[in-house]
Amino acid sequence: MVILGLNYYFHDSTACIVVNGKLIAAIEEERLNRDKHTRVFPHKAIDRCLKIAGLTYNDINHIAVSIKPTHNLGKKIVHCLKNVKGLKTFINHEFVHAYNKQKSFWNWFKYHWDTKKQGPKVHFIPHHYSHAPGSFFVSPYKEAALLGVDGSGEWATTWLGYGKDAHISCISESFFPHSLGSFYEAVTQFCGFRTSYDEGKTMGLAPMGDPDVFKAEVENIITVSKNGQLTFDLSYFNYQHFSWKRCSPKFFEVFGTPRKHGEPFQKHHMDVAAAFQRVLEDKVLEICDILYEKTKANYLVISGGVSLNSVMNGRIVRDSKFKDVYVMPAAGDNGTAIGAAYYLYNGILKQPRTFVHNNPYVATTYSNEAIEQVLKGAKLHYTKHDDVCEAAATLLEQGQIIGWFQGTMEIGPRALGSRSILANPAFPDMKDKINAEVKFREAYRPFAPSAIVEAKNDFFDLTVEAPFMLKVCHVLKEKQAVIPAVTHVDGSARLQTVKKELHPKYYNLIKKLGDKTGVPVVLNTSFNIQGEPVVESPQDAVRCFFSTGLDSLVIGDFIISKQQTA
Repeated sequence: MVILGLNYYFHDSTACIVVNGKLIAAIEEERLNRDKHTRVFPHKAIDRCLKIAGLTYNDINHIAVSIKPTHNLGKKIVHCLKNVKGLKTFINHEFVHAYNKQKSFWNWFKYHWDTKKQGPKVHFIPHHYSHAPGSFFVSPYKEAALLGVDGSGEWATTWLGYGKDAHISCISESFFPHSLGSFYEAVTQFCGFRTSYDEGKTMGLAPMGDPDVFKAEVENIITVSKNGQLTFDLSYFNYQHFSWKRCSPKFFEVFGTPRKHGEPFQKHHMDVAAAFQRVLEDKVLEICDILYEKTKANYLVISGGVSLNSVMNGRIVRDSKFKDVYVMPAAGDNGTAIGAAYYLYNGILKQPRTFVHNNPYVATTYSNEAIEQVLKGAKLHYTKHDDVCEAAATLLEQGQIIGWFQGTMEIGPRALGSRSILANPAFPDMKDKINAEVKFREAYRPFAPSAIVEAKNDFFDLTVEAPFMLKVCHVLKEKQAVIPAVTHVDGSARLQTVKKELHPKYYNLIKKLGDKTGVPVVLNTSFNIQGEPVVESPQDAVRCFFSTGLDSLVIGDFIISKQQTA
């Protein structure tokens, strides 16, 4: 049975192929069309997934789409009638946009299959069932509490449920405009960032401020019911009227003047970001307590755009009653392509659960031969190494910043050792150097550590594993001076734990650096510059290498050095 999973409705268009219950390939369209967070139909991603799987369009039996446009339509219309202020925008978003998206899908479908009867069976899966239940079906847990949190998907914003084996039950839902995602978008815009794009910047800014300055005011905005449903004081916001200005005049009266893009941060901007971040964590923990009491499950599966808030996830691990949390590596809308496919396979078609999505390396791979052909075609001077990990570890020991292009590309927003920029975290000035010379981004923004799993407890206070870099923990106090470049101002770090069996080459690099320096930890950030998608091909890697302050490019078994090409 071949299932094509698709996300194309909102942002982060993605495709995946599942064959007999196994995820064969998954890739975001942005990696191929080079448009970050792209919303276009994923033509290229579909073709690439089929190529990786060795399949054709005629092999597809089912298509699972991570949206059901008619779902909760009545609730949308009721809201529209109560909020005529945003009527035109509402109609454009909920009807014109929906029509155009469905038209693009059916045009693509008819191009490959003349009629519905001739083509694969199409299933439109409700968005939040593509999030939490879909993630549960690929989690390592037989039983778990389920939580989906995002801006809005077919009007639902928060979905609470319970999963056991192949059975899913819904406990409660919250609906737009009562949305934690929209709540966080508002403060993101207040801080001068782009909404649905830069929320990670807000999360990184928050530790620079004092949450207690505005915490009481922010707490009063949100109420959580005994069933886990959310109610917001909407007088602080404009997003319920479908305005691009997320904040109302009252928001500015209470929290101060917003920051314009490019302006310096004022203290109150940092304090407001800190308060919104802290209240987000507190309210989600409140929901987690409700979920635990209702399910008595040992584990939690969380998904949706808000689940990419790794600081929040770290607090769930530390402070909730759950033993651990599973967050899919592509936990936002990109992962709904996978979630829809598995909700169809396990939840609707009732196939047995046989697959665990613990391997994020499910996209494209380039051989040494393909890489060398690109390097020769570009007339670059390069060296080939029998032990490229040893050579790369020496470069890191010397303080070089390297582009690292190895193996099969990751799915999701985090670079996990296949398409990464790496450095030695022991150099105190390394964070500022990479932000200024390589990533071209705000100086305050932190970088993440990757550590071999055996060294986790020697440097960090995380009690569980974090293979997808989605759980923030604290660097042990005695180690903060040892790895200053990956220690944020509050002593935290967004850790990735690396197992040898999952990514042998990346593991060996980190271990060899540890053998040389005593610190088996690297600074790891995505192989791209701000505003661009992560590199996908050798051509992308070479282009990024020569347009940034990277010192060397380690690509396959080859190394290019700018000193050698000078």
